[in-house]
Amino acid sequence: MKLSKIKEILPSLENVEFQLENGTFVPEHFHVTEVGQITKNFIDCGGVIRSEKVVNFQLWNADDFEHRLKPGKLLNIIKLSEEKLGIEDSEIEVEYQAETIGKYDLEFNGKHFVLVNKTTACLAQDACGIPSEKQKKNLSELASNSGNSCQPGGGCC
Repeated sequence: MKLSKIKEILPSLENVEFQLENGTFVPEHFHVTEVGQITKNFIDCGGVIRSEKVVNFQLWNADDFEHRLKPGKLLNIIKLSEEKLGIEDSEIEVEYQAETIGKYDLEFNGKHFVLVNKTTACLAQDACGIPSEKQKKNLSELASNSGNSCQPGGGCC
């Protein structure tokens, strides 16, 4: 989800709620402790130099159980970040700590924001020797070679 999309959604909500893909909700007393833009400059295993930008939200649980972040407050934090930091309209990445700090993509299911698990991938598969996926065929589709085939009852199996 891009930053422009969350800014479009927030005014229509009564509460800001985040849910993990497994159905667990981020406790409602969470804080958004950071909104920023992260630029990652890197080289992939194929030698290609790449650059990536994301808008980063960091969620944190405190012991102030009465805290509730309202949509207007989050919208104000976003606007302030855009003004002061020059944040661009990029994809949002959310940091949230469970066992360790996890990074998530963000989606909206019509009621809640959903923290979508991110995965790693090789960006240069053609350059680093990753074999392409094997073509799958049913055994019944393979042409039989009568000279080398084993027939039921033939004693070769």
